[in-house]
Amino acid sequence: MEVGLVSLLRTAWIAATLPLLIASLPFSWLNPVHKTVLGFAKRGKTMSSSRRFTVPQKFFCHFYVLAVVWTTLLLVTTWMYAYKMVPMYVDPFLYPTFASRFTGGSHILSWRKSPSVPMGYRYSVWRSVFLLLLMEVQVVNRLIETIYVFKYSSTARMHIFGYLTGLFFYTAAPLSLCCNNFLEVYNFSVNGVAEFIVKGKKNTMEDMDFDSLEFISSLLKLGWLQWIGAAIFFWGWIHQRRCHEILGSLREHSEQNVYVIPHGDWFKIVSSPHYLAEIVIYAGLVVASGGADLTIWLLFGFVLSNLVFAAAETHRWYLQKFKSYPKNRRAIIPILY
Repeated sequence: MEVGLVSLLRTAWIAATLPLLIASLPFSWLNPVHKTVLGFAKRGKTMSSSRRFTVPQKFFCHFYVLAVVWTTLLLVTTWMYAYKMVPMYVDPFLYPTFASRFTGGSHILSWRKSPSVPMGYRYSVWRSVFLLLLMEVQVVNRLIETIYVFKYSSTARMHIFGYLTGLFFYTAAPLSLCCNNFLEVYNFSVNGVAEFIVKGKKNTMEDMDFDSLEFISSLLKLGWLQWIGAAIFFWGWIHQRRCHEILGSLREHSEQNVYVIPHGDWFKIVSSPHYLAEIVIYAGLVVASGGADLTIWLLFGFVLSNLVFAAAETHRWYLQKFKSYPKNRRAIIPILY
């Protein structure tokens, strides 16, 4: 199941990325492909007045509600599995239970630590917890911004295919961060629920023997790549917040459907700095993962190709809309593009 899930996710990311890459190639005979992909990707100000096969742009909120619920579920279950079964510190007097969970033991899973598990596997699970924590910070913030920062026009629309793509992304992206450990976490959760049903709440809580200090200390034992990745993540995260605040303030202080040129922060150098910041955020996740997981690289590849494609269209729209648009700005990559 685990290998199948990893293969499925990788195939999905490749299938989602290829059309964007093909549509971005500068060949005239690919113009029909470019127009088709562009039609699916348009939303808000870059979209035509046609309402066919579209949904309100305020449905963006659905992405982040789904993302918060799904990421929180994955984070809580993975963190509990890591804490109870593969902590970074293990009491040598505890007996192993890791092997029995994979050999069809007849007992219901007990909430006991497993000292026999290799340290490399422990690091892998706790890296997944770390990545999901970062993802949780991102999706919670995006949900708050969607509710309180962005003021979507009642006429703003997006293509339904783009809407479905967003739902896919916020389902597959968090799962990609922990897919290598998903089978173990799933079995742990199912057995934990079964034990809860059999033993009841009181006995199960007693068995868990929760230690909040140990819960956090295992994360602090991760390697330097995780913390460098987190620093990159929060660098992009902070700038994305600032750019979204700038965009939100433009809507508050302008008449409905009247667009103005945004200024400030990374808007000084690119037309879509919030997209650039998102690329930095996911680059931070790649670094924090250790850079050895192909699934996370493919996730990053989709984010990069999707945002570069969307930023190019936004840049063209700005140039057509405003004759006084700053000439030094690039679409998304400073100086280069």
